[in-house]
Amino acid sequence: MKIAMIGAGYVGLVSGTCLSELGNNVVCVDIDEEKINKLKKGIVPFYEPGLKDLMERNAKEKRLSFTTSIKEALQESNVVFIAVGTPTGKNHSADIEAVKSVAANIGKFMNGYKLIVIKSTVPVGTTEKLKKIIASKQSKKIDFDIASNPEFLREGEAVNDFLIPDRIVIGVENEKAKKAMEGIYKGIARTNKPIMVTDIKSSELIKYASNAMLAARISFMNEISALCEKTGADIKEVAKGMGLDSRIGSRFLQAGIGYGGSCFPKDVKALAETMKENDCKARMLEAIEAVNQDQKKSLVPKLQKLLPELNGKTIGVWGLAFKPKTDDLREAPSIVIIEELQKLGAKIKAFDPEAMENARKILKNVVYCKDAFETVKGSDALLIVTEWNEFRDIDLKEVKKLLKQPIIVDGRNIYEPTEMKALGFTYVAIGR
Repeated sequence: MKIAMIGAGYVGLVSGTCLSELGNNVVCVDIDEEKINKLKKGIVPFYEPGLKDLMERNAKEKRLSFTTSIKEALQESNVVFIAVGTPTGKNHSADIEAVKSVAANIGKFMNGYKLIVIKSTVPVGTTEKLKKIIASKQSKKIDFDIASNPEFLREGEAVNDFLIPDRIVIGVENEKAKKAMEGIYKGIARTNKPIMVTDIKSSELIKYASNAMLAARISFMNEISALCEKTGADIKEVAKGMGLDSRIGSRFLQAGIGYGGSCFPKDVKALAETMKENDCKARMLEAIEAVNQDQKKSLVPKLQKLLPELNGKTIGVWGLAFKPKTDDLREAPSIVIIEELQKLGAKIKAFDPEAMENARKILKNVVYCKDAFETVKGSDALLIVTEWNEFRDIDLKEVKKLLKQPIIVDGRNIYEPTEMKALGFTYVAIGR
């Protein structure tokens, strides 16, 4: 299959590379000339485990290429995926202008039948609008089909999520489009990890509803963690007991300092706005977002109980990315926490294995350290903000020696309170 992937951002590049790994000829398109030139040289613009090797192999085998010419890519392809960004727009609704612009260009340059696949996360009803835009921009009538194929890629696990997915959701209008989409994905479909074929509007909404549900679980556990702290219960034990219920399961029952990234914050807000536009109340979604914002701010008061006067104190921060295995700081709790500490006069030393280059563009007046030990050396306390594995397995006796005071506030519950107490730390976690 000859495929054009329009948009070489996170979703487009991962999806295009993985589709080429499945044996398709894929050309990734982006208007950012600098990005395309780097991709041609094998430079990946973000950190994602396994992607660089996959990209280099398929580029070498001539199955994966990059261009800035949407016309050329479109006219040489049978299937066209739209994977451009849909950031938060005014009133928290999804900004679909980039998607509409791509649709207009597809209509303008189309030279024969194409299957147009919407991979971008778009509000329910958008694919129908795009179909009308494409048709309106054609100089002469050319048949095409349109499909919805939402992505479910976790940053840090995206390659595996694409190649070994929980499910593949496809929204189509007819049998021709269905067969074409099934043909693209047949190599990775499994009996227990099926291709789910549905109507287009349901497909669009599955993506938003899935992210909102996962965000709801996180916010629910963070609310319960506050009760655990008040009563002496342990959120880890509560989560374990809840997770053993087959109707609930254990995934995403993790209390911490809130969710961040490119999907949950944006999609929860956009879904709430879509509900309002359709005269539906969005009380749960608004509460999920409110709990998350409060949770991001919860670490500083915990620290203040141990260090009431933060002015002039040096605070070490482990982790800046919104989660491990990525360099992404979009909506990251670290930004809220560090900026709040700076307002209170604290000096910040920070380390993250992958995200420091991006952090320098956002967080100013921070001392960025070469490793975790340099971060705690001379610090009055340590905050754990991202649960990288290297922090779990670190020499805690050495950490205690380097800290001015053995104070750790753990926003990700990576250590056991009894063990930390035995080591002589003043240790505070979430809901424990």
